[in-house]
Amino acid sequence: MEAFLISTGLVALAEIGDKTQLLAFILAARFRKPGPIVLGILIATLVNHACAGAVGSWITTQVSAQTLRWVLGVGFIAMAVWTLIPDKIEEEETGGKFRLGVLGTTIVAFFLAEMGDKTQIATVALAARFNDLWMVVAGTTLGMMIANVPAVLVGGKLAHKLPVRLVHGIAAAIFAVLGALTLLGAGASMGL
Repeated sequence: MEAFLISTGLVALAEIGDKTQLLAFILAARFRKPGPIVLGILIATLVNHACAGAVGSWITTQVSAQTLRWVLGVGFIAMAVWTLIPDKIEEEETGGKFRLGVLGTTIVAFFLAEMGDKTQIATVALAARFNDLWMVVAGTTLGMMIANVPAVLVGGKLAHKLPVRLVHGIAAAIFAVLGALTLLGAGASMGL
């Protein structure tokens, strides 16, 4: 349950102001069909984060516990710094031409926008840290939905009212604490 709760909270906070949340705002404004957009976000996130979580779980079988502890600890601290850097959305990530319909465009755009994004990298690290693939994927997916569904439903109105810097600061602090705890040996009972 710890893996689920931490994954949910971290991704929900890290996603505020992230490029995929900006993408949710853009898709909502362009299509004005929240149902297919929300379903597309869910499908893209499940597939993307399941793959990322599988990579994280696989990594735990390939490296020693000591190496993994250092890689994860430094990785979480790097995620803390990265969380403080504002994202920009690339024009090609918004789906370009709409040949795939609302659902297809959302799935493709979200999947591609999430590639190499901080929440995907966080999913890899969390899956390696907790070695509980399905709880991490469920948590990171829920975190993405918590951050992105309101973006789809209320569009640009909410974007200007959230204290994005504060939310990113909180997420960065949590990543930094996880990194420090990992480096100090917390989780040793899990082999880290």
